[in-house]
Amino acid sequence: MDPSIYKALADMNRRKILDLLNEGDKTAGEIADQFDMSKPAISQHLTVLKNAELVHAEKKGQYVYYSLNTSVLQEMVKWLMRFTEKEGRQPTGIEPKKT
Repeated sequence: MDPSIYKALADMNRRKILDLLNEGDKTAGEIADQFDMSKPAISQHLTVLKNAELVHAEKKGQYVYYSLNTSVLQEMVKWLMRFTEKEGRQPTGIEPKKT
């Protein structure tokens, strides 16, 4: 898995952008309206997300629309789930149920 994914997800603002895109495709301006930061800063965050292939950008007319790349997210979830699929493994800090 590409390490740029982890860098992209490490920032709270980029995770919020992903949350917004989970609601549907948005332009950079629509995304920027949800933040108290400059449009160039939003553009930098979108570039990091694009480089990690977490979002797609598609130009339609004079606007660029951003959307989630769910295939990368699904691959990441599958990888993470491997750590909980081992028989009898419990998440750290959680006691097994007593019967």
